[in-house]
Amino acid sequence: MSAIEKLFPTSPQERSFQMKARRDAGTAAPNWVPPQFVECKKCGRRATRQAWVKSQYVCPNCGVHLAIGAYYRLSTVLDHGTFKELNPDIAPNDVLHFPDYQEKLAAASVKTGLKEAAVTAIGRIGGVQTVVAVLDSRFFMGSMSTAVGEKITRAIEYAADKHLPLIIFSASGGARMQEGIFSLMQMAKTSAALERFNRSGGLYISVLTHPTTGGVTASFASLGDITLAEPGALIGFAGPRVIEQTIGEKLPAGFQRSEFQLEHGFVDQVVPRTELKEVLTRILQLHTQGRKRR
Repeated sequence: MSAIEKLFPTSPQERSFQMKARRDAGTAAPNWVPPQFVECKKCGRRATRQAWVKSQYVCPNCGVHLAIGAYYRLSTVLDHGTFKELNPDIAPNDVLHFPDYQEKLAAASVKTGLKEAAVTAIGRIGGVQTVVAVLDSRFFMGSMSTAVGEKITRAIEYAADKHLPLIIFSASGGARMQEGIFSLMQMAKTSAALERFNRSGGLYISVLTHPTTGGVTASFASLGDITLAEPGALIGFAGPRVIEQTIGEKLPAGFQRSEFQLEHGFVDQVVPRTELKEVLTRILQLHTQGRKRR
């Protein structure tokens, strides 16, 4: 594909996707006013927006991985021109008529440009057709609503029906309190769908990003055939402060971080964001070759 074709996508859906990815990355008007500097929340050092985008929002100074939007995340792993969104019209439902919930949903939508905390799509990674779901922590901290559960479940079922591998990028604070028990029901719903997918012989790669906690950790995030994690990601059910307050003890340094989880067998590999597409491509191509030999 030529540089001109990459610069001017021909498909309306691809043009929309690229615009959303640039908006997530902060490089679309009116946000893009160079030179623009972004400060690392960990080390406090500043770098230009161009440097951050080039490094996929991994700090050029200390290496911390900042949160990124769902469409930008997809643009970093999908082959150019292969994106097709699944179920884009599924929106949250105020099932409990929770006070101020609709107003907060509207504010989150304006802030992020999203209808919900999950974006699901089909596309190619290293030439392999794959179903990909991404949780976006900017929208209600990526919390599990009925709509998020429905989108994840439909993505799983689509992958099973089309005999495609599945990748889910998790980033969540857990259940969405404004939807109460209906939110918690999504844990069983998504887990049951993954069990059916597993019985059909599908490959599920779970990618854990910062933070992956609560009901998401206790359901689909922990059920991957292969579990990858970004460096420094907080991964667990309850957060470290809650645990410390409960047991009355100080936790060891790095507790629940991805490196700690790797050491204790919860994660298969910790992969820097800039290397993730290469690792996913290798896994998917090996899986595809294995299926062809059967």
